[in-house]
Amino acid sequence: MRLDLFEADYPDIRELHLFSEMADAQFMKLMRGAYVQNFPPRIELITEGDSSDFLHIVLSGSVDLFSTWNGRETSMSTAWPVSTFILAATIRDAPYLMSARTLEKSRIALIPSRDVRAVFDADQRFARAIVSDLAQCYRSVVKAQKNLKLRSSLERLANYLLQQQKQSGSAKGFDLRFEKRRIASMLGMTPENLSRAFKALRPYGVSIDGSHVRIADLEDLKRFAKPDPLIDDSAT
Repeated sequence: MRLDLFEADYPDIRELHLFSEMADAQFMKLMRGAYVQNFPPRIELITEGDSSDFLHIVLSGSVDLFSTWNGRETSMSTAWPVSTFILAATIRDAPYLMSARTLEKSRIALIPSRDVRAVFDADQRFARAIVSDLAQCYRSVVKAQKNLKLRSSLERLANYLLQQQKQSGSAKGFDLRFEKRRIASMLGMTPENLSRAFKALRPYGVSIDGSHVRIADLEDLKRFAKPDPLIDDSAT
């Protein structure tokens, strides 16, 4: 169901780095052409190769960004509230390089790409924010490549678990946020290799029961994983 974007959503969108410094008049130009839709889980929002007609903003829920080739599929990243996804395609007026689907019930705002490009030309502060966001996306891609190319699958899993443990509030036990098949895809592994990797981490204090992970000796796992801010710190 398509609805006009509610003014109640404006503050959340305005707080995003992308929109926070732009002129009020230009922000309202974007919002006038925007609308919001509610999507159930597992709905494909965009398909790689299609033209980038809209910039998407996740207001609630979560979105899986994924890609397919020759019968294979891999998860690339996850978009959480409140954030945009696939900004580069919008700015370049280029085809999407990834597909996107909802992981859960999600509320998505859509801004016409032509409006984003028009305001990019008219508002210098908005243009600077876009360049900054794209630079951060580029750095994230470099980190992901370093993670895949410099680390073994076991090291990738160990560092992933350390990140999840930190996000859970530094608890020794936490639940995985995604199903194991998707985690394997994100880490460049098969589900079978992921199961073997969990077993291989037992000497470092890692145990798993269903989706619940327990790390008995955090420092021991860190010594093995060797987390690096130039790979693992999203703020760097």
